[in-house]
Amino acid sequence: MIIRIDPGSATPIFEQLVAAVRTEVFAGRLHAGERLPAARELAASLEVNPHTVLHAYQALRDDGLIELRRGRGAVVTAASAALAEVRDQAADLVAAARTRGLGADAVLALIREEFDR
Repeated sequence: MIIRIDPGSATPIFEQLVAAVRTEVFAGRLHAGERLPAARELAASLEVNPHTVLHAYQALRDDGLIELRRGRGAVVTAASAALAEVRDQAADLVAAARTRGLGADAVLALIREEFDR
């Protein structure tokens, strides 16, 4: 897994890390059960503070993409594969909405309505 960050970007480094891991999962390059690098190891290789990496890992855990296990580190969850499938379906939904002239707000309202049922 190759992660690149842009220290000069307006986007916080932890958000760049989250986005990079999400991209790897959604692209199928990271699979359920795979371990991410240890926070200290990744921080050293990127020359960032280990707490920045831990912050990113916690955000990924909150999203259900990884589990943080004592002694095992960060592990990609089985839910990540399901999320990748849903992302593909979301892309299809966006394409369908665009062809019908619907905006993001209308589509998001429909999605929220479905979740509230």
